[in-house]
Amino acid sequence: MDEMNFERARYNMIEQQVRPWTVLDPDVLETLGSLPREDFVPPAYRRLAYADTRIPLAHGQSMMAPVVEGRLLQSLEILPEDRILEIGTGSGYLTACLARLGSHVDSVDIHGDFIASARERIDALGFDNTSLATGDAARGWDGDRPWDIIVLTGAVPQVPEAYLHALAPGGRLFAIVGEENRPIMEALRISRIDTDEWATESLFETWIAVLKNAERPARFEF
Repeated sequence: MDEMNFERARYNMIEQQVRPWTVLDPDVLETLGSLPREDFVPPAYRRLAYADTRIPLAHGQSMMAPVVEGRLLQSLEILPEDRILEIGTGSGYLTACLARLGSHVDSVDIHGDFIASARERIDALGFDNTSLATGDAARGWDGDRPWDIIVLTGAVPQVPEAYLHALAPGGRLFAIVGEENRPIMEALRISRIDTDEWATESLFETWIAVLKNAERPARFEF
C-alpha cells in the first residue's frame, strides 16, 4: 500500500469510524488525522493500521482500536500546558498523540523492547517533549509528582490508589476497569475535584489486555 493510500485510509478512519463514535473534538481529530499510525504498527499488520480493530503487539499486548483511542483522547480534554503520565507505552502511537496535544509526556512500559521501538518512532516524528522509561508501573510511578493527565493503556481490575493521588487538582485519569476473563470492561474518566474528592464518569464498554502485575481487589476468605 503506497503513502497516498495510507492517507486515504487515515481519512476514512476518521470519517467512518471515529466521528460516528461521537469523537468531534477538532484537536483530537487533527491529531489522529496527521500522525502516521502505519509507522507504529508491526510490519505484518501494516495494512490494518486504520482498520476498526485491535492490532496485536508482542508480549500478548495490542494497540487499541482507533475509535477507543479517539474517545480516550477526547475524554481527557487535554490542554497544551498539561503534564501527562502514560502507563503502558506499547507501540508508542498513543504516546505521540498525547505529546501532540499536551506539554510533556512521561511514558513507562515494563517491556524494554517496546520502549526502544517507541523511542525510535517518536524521535522520527520530531517530538522533543516525551520521556520514556522501562519499569513496572502497574501500581504506581514516581508518586511524589502530580500530573494533570494520567492514562492507563492496559486494563486494571481496580484503579490503583497511587494514581488517584498522583493526579493534580483538576486532573483527569483514563482507565479501563475489568478482569481479563470477562468479555466486557468499563472505560472510566476519573477527575480530581479536591484533595480528597474524585468524580468518576463511565464512558463506554470495551476490552483490552490487563496490565502485567496489576493490583487486584482483596478477596475475603471464610
